Amino acid sequence: MKATGSVLVVDDDPAICVVVGEALRRQGHKVKTAASIRERSALMDSFTPDVLITDVMLPDGDGLEGVADILVARPRMNVIILSAQNTLNTAIRATEKGAFEYLPKPFDLNELTRAVADALGTRDGSEGNPDDAVLPNDGMPLVGRSPAMQEVYRTIARVLSNDLSILVLGESGTGKELVAEAIHSLGQRRTKPFVAINMAAIPRELIEAELFGYEKGAFTGASARTAGKFEQAQGGTLFLDEIGDMPMEAQTRLLRVLQSGEVTTVGGSKPVRVNVRIIAATNKDLPQLIDEGRFRQDLYYRLNVVPIDLPPLRERREDVVLLARHFLERAAQDGLPRKALAEDAAQLLMTWHWPGNVRELQNIMQRLAVLTRENMITAEMLRSMLPLGAVPQDQGAPAEQLAHVVRDWTKRQLGIGLASPQRALHDDLLRVVEPVLLQEVLASVDGNQIRAAGLLGINRNTLRKKLTDYGLDPLRLRAHDGS
Repeated sequence: MKATGSVLVVDDDPAICVVVGEALRRQGHKVKTAASIRERSALMDSFTPDVLITDVMLPDGDGLEGVADILVARPRMNVIILSAQNTLNTAIRATEKGAFEYLPKPFDLNELTRAVADALGTRDGSEGNPDDAVLPNDGMPLVGRSPAMQEVYRTIARVLSNDLSILVLGESGTGKELVAEAIHSLGQRRTKPFVAINMAAIPRELIEAELFGYEKGAFTGASARTAGKFEQAQGGTLFLDEIGDMPMEAQTRLLRVLQSGEVTTVGGSKPVRVNVRIIAATNKDLPQLIDEGRFRQDLYYRLNVVPIDLPPLRERREDVVLLARHFLERAAQDGLPRKALAEDAAQLLMTWHWPGNVRELQNIMQRLAVLTRENMITAEMLRSMLPLGAVPQDQGAPAEQLAHVVRDWTKRQLGIGLASPQRALHDDLLRVVEPVLLQEVLASVDGNQIRAAGLLGINRNTLRKKLTDYGLDPLRLRAHDGS
């Protein structure tokens, strides 16, 4: 039997109060609502809810203000934050104030009711963290309001107060190093060094020397003792980029360092104690590399304590124009003429496949800011910057077209916001259509998951998850040979 309790919903939108209140009452909860901080305070003088749900932007102030004090006075109460300001800043502020959960608007009503159930299941509240962390400003390079990026923001916010190892996954150009920098600059180690090393950019025979350092005379050219990246990052964060390109012999030594917390330089004999947080990143399929004997399974488990999966830009098209305008604004702040984006250019941006992801979009916006004389960027100007022969998304492979049609039609017809009464129907439709689509596409490429992911316009990790969710075996999804 699910736990029931009392809930206070604070939002100046009457529709949200009604819909959320009714959904929670149907589950047996006692619900009261308020439209402002003043009403919240007045109600809580005589009513102590088990769960407080509050918007951030309220008519008389910031709904986050006072939350930490409330939790000190009522340590068994849990707080769920709602906000249309869907930025990393908001997610981190909510976490720092001691919030149990943060949900960006428009939110899934089922997700909210589950969060309330989870909050009632713990009932041990939160002390909150000190309100002294450095917060990101509006120029934070992680930009996006899509549901996928909101999940990234929430995960980042949750790992700032601990030192768990993190594995950032995603295609090239999605911003994996930006995630690592954000975790470091906002976390407990922000006053210490952030050191990055790209495994793919270093000759294989030099990786161990770069990571662990070397003694004078250890090899030709080693004229003095040199500290490796682990020692350079002492007390801070070590970012291991392109970890999938690390040679096996270096993987073995890295695992030993992670287990012992000690580094021995190349040519040295005395271990040095190191204290660093590890964030690794890759655009490769590590489970496949493990199957092929090219990556250590025990190292994978050591690194993959908290995975963060960055979506490719084609899976968060609602962020494309937002990002483009962000890059134009940043160019203006760097001294270039201020440019605006015409509507036809915005529409063209939305149709492109973006194989180079955010990095490709950033480069194109920077070129437009430098090379165009006009203040308004049009579709014609943008088209001249796009790769010759590139194919817009709506002219891609049939399977990809079908995937976009299904997603776009259901979103447009059935809605994905808070108040949509058809959300359950939307989910049911996707559950029927998606497995059929996955089976057909995999059969057309003889079960090759990499090619199937490319046709569908999703990354390999997303495809793997969908296959698992639907109980589909990729080895059986091969084209019929007609026999």
